[in-house]
Amino acid sequence: MRILHTMLRVGDLDRSLAFYTEILGMRLLRRQDYPEGRFTLAFVGYGDEDANTVLELTHNWDTASYELGNAYGHIALAVPDAAAACAEIKARGGKVVREAGPMKHGSTVIAFVEDPDGYKIELIERA
Repeated sequence: MRILHTMLRVGDLDRSLAFYTEILGMRLLRRQDYPEGRFTLAFVGYGDEDANTVLELTHNWDTASYELGNAYGHIALAVPDAAAACAEIKARGGKVVREAGPMKHGSTVIAFVEDPDGYKIELIERA
């Protein structure tokens, strides 16, 4: 077994696709409209689905926004340099909500960014 994808419901698919592709550098892997169900699925990631875990962005056409709830945590991405990644994300128009630095009660360097729907993405520095 392996993890295939994580699904996020998004209010504005084009805005979310721009964030994940233009700001975080993922690729749009596939996109399919389901008119009878009034939703669209878009899969984004850093590599092909056959060998990588990806994100499924679900856009329900009649829902403009969602409550994130208090059980959701974050998505984590490995980066070689968290401070440089934050600078690049800001330069591309992304929102950094915690600058790069050691995690609380530890030494791992982390940072957090937020997508257009308010989902948190953790950047974990890994050489």
